[in-house]
This record gives sequence, C-alpha cells and structure tokens, in this order.
Amino acid sequence: MKIEIENIESLPSVAHQLLTNYPDERFYAFFGSMGVGKTTLIKEICAQLGVTQNVCSPTFAIVNEYADGNGEPIYHFDFYRLKRIEEAYDIGYEEYFYSGCYCFTEWTEKIEPLLPDHYLRIDIAEHDGTRILTASVVE
Repeated sequence: MKIEIENIESLPSVAHQLLTNYPDERFYAFFGSMGVGKTTLIKEICAQLGVTQNVCSPTFAIVNEYADGNGEPIYHFDFYRLKRIEEAYDIGYEEYFYSGCYCFTEWTEKIEPLLPDHYLRIDIAEHDGTRILTASVVE
C-alpha cells in the first residue's frame, strides 16, 4: 500500500487506512529519516486505538507502554540511542515483540536482525514537502 501524505490533517485518515487494511497486524516497524513523521503517525494510530495517555517518543526510556481503549498494552519503542544491538536484549525485547500486543518501533534498522518473522513494515520518505508512506507485510 502506498499513501501520499500532503499535510498533518490527513494523518487520521492514514492511521485509519493502516488499521483497516492490516487488521491482524500487531507489529509495526517504522523506517524513515529523522523528522519525517514516524512519531506523529504513531501518536495518531494510538489515538485511534483509544489511547488517552500522552504518546511521545521514548528516546531515552527506549520503550513506553500505553493502554488502548480496552486496557490492553501497546508498546512504543525508539531505538535511536542504541549503540549496540545487545542493548535490546537488556530491555527484554522478546517479551514485548512476541506478546501479541501492538508494538510500534522507530529506528528499527538498529535492531532489524531481531524483528519477528512476520511484521508490517512502514517506510516514510519526504519528497518536496509531501510524505510518501509505503506499507507492506514482511513474512
């Protein structure tokens, strides 16, 4: 699936399309340069899942936990500050990744060898002020 995102006002529609087109996916691996809008889109997806807490990038904590509208956990990771892939082991990534709960990862390329065999890959690129989102299931 490919979506052109022309402005921030279209993010609710983009989040809805992702959740509707991939209803069984729980692991969303985001790829894109700094400032391209990964966190902003994750905030909107979380809002549509019923999260009422403040959704922010877990840059220093590495992982934030939110609750969806049914009280189920959602995990949001930011691996930007990882210096070594082994640091992901230190936080117990497997318990999160294989929990069956929604997981959203940013700076996923830093831990790519640890990704589950099945996940939704979301690439976001900026081109002349427009964001181009490409989503595909990796199996």
